[in-house]
Amino acid sequence: MKRILSALTAAVACVIALSAEAQDALRVAKAQPQAFSFVPFNVGQEQGIFAKHGLTKFEEVTVGGSAKLQQALVANSIDIGLGSGPELAFIAKGSTARGIAAMAGPPLNLSLVVQRDSRIRRIADLEGKSVAISTAGGLTDWLARELSRQQGWGPDGIKTVGLGATTAMVAAMKTGQTDGIVTDTGTAINLESQKVGRTLLDFGDIIRDFHVHVIYASANAMDKRPDQVRRFLAGWFETIAFMRANKAKVIPIASRIMNTPDDESARIYDKVMPMFSSDGKFEPKALAVLAKSFVELGTLDSAPDMSKTYTEKFLPAQSQTH
Repeated sequence: MKRILSALTAAVACVIALSAEAQDALRVAKAQPQAFSFVPFNVGQEQGIFAKHGLTKFEEVTVGGSAKLQQALVANSIDIGLGSGPELAFIAKGSTARGIAAMAGPPLNLSLVVQRDSRIRRIADLEGKSVAISTAGGLTDWLARELSRQQGWGPDGIKTVGLGATTAMVAAMKTGQTDGIVTDTGTAINLESQKVGRTLLDFGDIIRDFHVHVIYASANAMDKRPDQVRRFLAGWFETIAFMRANKAKVIPIASRIMNTPDDESARIYDKVMPMFSSDGKFEPKALAVLAKSFVELGTLDSAPDMSKTYTEKFLPAQSQTH
């Protein structure tokens, strides 16, 4: 009998241990798997930073873009989503997910590129010209229209052409179907290295108040796994501090994730790293610009109450304001 009880006790202990391990497996999705913006997730794992916060097991879920990321959050098929700031519009429209940290501020990771030998030499030369964007009504569309507004040309002073994938946008620029493209800084640097493109503008230079990236959590994760959500954010912001202080250790990881040479990864690091928030706090001015963009793009009829789209209660204690 004692042997049976001992075996049962061992079996129960094993089940409990396995359950605890399973609970530790956070399902995390990136809106774009190869973007430098989401490399901190990989750095935090490989440098053991998340493990320091008790998170040793992750399931990285593949999704295709912002809309699918938000759909996965609503369906509770992921716990954490690494996405864009404009995705807060989904929450304003009724999504049960919430923004839990402002990941990045100004869009230092997005650029406007023209052909290397283009006659467009300065921003003023863009009036009436066309640029390829990923999706009509998306972030790249708004950036081009905002540039046009800032130049005094109105929202349509630059024509935008939605072409989807980056390869299609680059092809359109090469063949002269468009005069330029709005793309990620990594692609811009790659096109410069190939002597194909020339960066005319980094959008972070003209748009200061913004949250280009936000970390999201599903309702299920916030309700049933709040401690793990908190530990994820603690690990994330410790990773950001590590990345700022250890460029040489970050570059090989970034190169592998982005599939870029080390020299290009280093240039991307230098341009993009300053955009990352060190504490995850949402800034009122940035939220106001986002709310305005939802109306300008026709996503919403009126500016929403942005306070209902996010929470700061999961941020590390020193970051919390309420």
